[in-house]
Amino acid sequence: MNKNKWSEKGIPHKGWVCVYVEDLEEPEFVCEMCGQEEIRYVHYMKHEEFPNIKKVGCVCSGNMEDNYSAAKERDKFMKSRSIKRKRWISRSGWKISNNGSRWIKSDGYCVIIKSWGGYYTALIKSDDGSFKKWSNLHYSSI
Repeated sequence: MNKNKWSEKGIPHKGWVCVYVEDLEEPEFVCEMCGQEEIRYVHYMKHEEFPNIKKVGCVCSGNMEDNYSAAKERDKFMKSRSIKRKRWISRSGWKISNNGSRWIKSDGYCVIIKSWGGYYTALIKSDDGSFKKWSNLHYSSI
């Protein structure tokens, strides 16, 4: 069975817009457009004349929106973000509170990492008190 959608009727080739990019942390998803490339960074592409969002890799994303450099920039941003996330916990300046939570102040914010029931979550709050938000996700490791 051919999974290549480039030759399938009814699927536009140009005029798509990237609405989101997701990092799967490992190349584990097959591009829904070419059907060949295992991808880590999934570009979610939307077209006004097509009912479904297509999840594709960088090359197909660039072809679909007719802007390969924009697709490459999104991939580059996601790679940089991944590296920063991996280094975040090992950066200097972390302290441990009396209740065992890790915290750090950076760029006008305080980040507090709490362990609850076998998972980790984070609270981010501004130094001036105008912003306070718990992370939406729970993490299995710090």
